[in-house]
Amino acid sequence: MRVLVVAESFLPQVNGVTNSVRRVLDHLAARGHEAVLMAPTGPAVYAGFRVHVVRGARLPFYRDFRIGLETRRRLRKVMREFEPDVVHIASPATLGYQAARVAGELGVPTVAIYQTDLVGFAERYDLPGGVRTMTALTRRIHLQVDRTLAPSTASLRQLELMGVPGLARWPRGVDLEQFGPFRRSADLRKRLAPNGELLIGYIGRLAPEKELELLAHLLPLPNVRLVIVGGGPEEKRLRKLLPGAAFLGVLHGEELGAAYASLDVFVHTGRHETYCQAAQEALASAVPVVAPRSGGPIDVVAPGAGFLYPPGDAEALTALVRRLVDDAELRAQTAQNAQRSVRDRSWAAVNDLLIRHYREVIAERRRLPGDGDLRSPLSKEAS
Repeated sequence: MRVLVVAESFLPQVNGVTNSVRRVLDHLAARGHEAVLMAPTGPAVYAGFRVHVVRGARLPFYRDFRIGLETRRRLRKVMREFEPDVVHIASPATLGYQAARVAGELGVPTVAIYQTDLVGFAERYDLPGGVRTMTALTRRIHLQVDRTLAPSTASLRQLELMGVPGLARWPRGVDLEQFGPFRRSADLRKRLAPNGELLIGYIGRLAPEKELELLAHLLPLPNVRLVIVGGGPEEKRLRKLLPGAAFLGVLHGEELGAAYASLDVFVHTGRHETYCQAAQEALASAVPVVAPRSGGPIDVVAPGAGFLYPPGDAEALTALVRRLVDDAELRAQTAQNAQRSVRDRSWAAVNDLLIRHYREVIAERRRLPGDGDLRSPLSKEAS
């Protein structure tokens, strides 16, 4: 197949959207498909595929994030030149909206990946009229595509309430070679916990919607040290709010795997996660997870692999972390359950499912069997 991937975020930005898009492109390359990526940032080539860097602008309230603002004229030009069989729209917002419109005009099947809760984002940043605007935008975008893939049951319910049709669940995979208990680093633990403290950590973007101020309630717990991995606009404020916490910055590869595996408990605080990949990577690292009972973590954190607390409830969060800190046997059993809970969630299996979704929307649009003529309507038009 020929797949045009349109993403609102890509390298060098480090976030869940970028990670998922990278995994999809790697998988398409491994399976022998052709692809082109359009995104507001990125290298000239990724996984052997061309990257079209589109026009963009930075959000005034989040300078580290760049949104795509490409014209439909250029999107139409790229689609006509590449002749995709399907357009994959990752976490659609401004760029995704335009891509969906152009694909519809050209008769190209579309699959949208719901990955960013724009409504929750607007709510958290208290944008005037933002919730109404983002709800309308989300609905408008997803009404234009053939199929919307959401990562969790909570996201599916949210979209159903908006009246979005053509929904299916598509979870996220986890790299079991990068993340696992074998990455645990005695040297890192000695540096971070020289007196044998237990390490309580958060890994992810440091942004307001993550509600990281809740971590301050964990500071009084005895014999623990907070570890923060990641970067973002909240870093300066959090350094003041969390004295004594270890801020390790943005990590990648084996260093990131070691950071996860060296924790004793992983804590997530944001209530607007459509999936919560960070929690899944912690589980793969055999680290118990404490996360809000909201959004993605409801599906990601299986019973016995961690604990869920009411969103924003600092007292409940602290009590659950204290329970794991005080009970070494419970902590060890929960760690074992955590690793077991994700052993079948490989990226290869998840992305093979994605390719099946591609084939189904192509077949539905052309009224052909799933493995029928997969030529793009643009190539048929040219012939």
